[in-house]
Amino acid sequence: MVRIAVGSDERTELTDFVVDELRRRGHDVELFGPLAGEDVEWAEVGKRVAEAVARGHCDEGILFCWTGTGVCIVANKVPGIRAALCVDAETARGARRWNHANVLVMSLRLTSIPVAQEILEAWFSTPYGTDEFDLRNIRKVEEIERKYFSPEA
Repeated sequence: MVRIAVGSDERTELTDFVVDELRRRGHDVELFGPLAGEDVEWAEVGKRVAEAVARGHCDEGILFCWTGTGVCIVANKVPGIRAALCVDAETARGARRWNHANVLVMSLRLTSIPVAQEILEAWFSTPYGTDEFDLRNIRKVEEIERKYFSPEA
């Protein structure tokens, strides 16, 4: 069972569908922001979900905001997070394989329920890539992260 942090700056039909779908798949879901009845804005929701994943409290995260861009930017500020804004299943597959993404981000404005279903299927069925190309680039991302997030930076 995967523990997934899910947050949004507003509760919508799309967020309800995704939460229900995650539970249907047997995942343990922890809600943040308006999904948990909290009145917080997108920057705070992005931070809380990313911190839950980075600290190991949750295995992965899913975030939403109107465009998806804001929460994606915030989540990627947290060391250890590789958040990916995915608008289709192929982008989700690539984010998992090549980028080892651990936070999925979707736009409330652009994502229909059928597309969200396809994105979730791609996300959960695609493992992290293990080719040397994939691993070399993930090591480079981690090196960059250490440079800018180290105490001496």
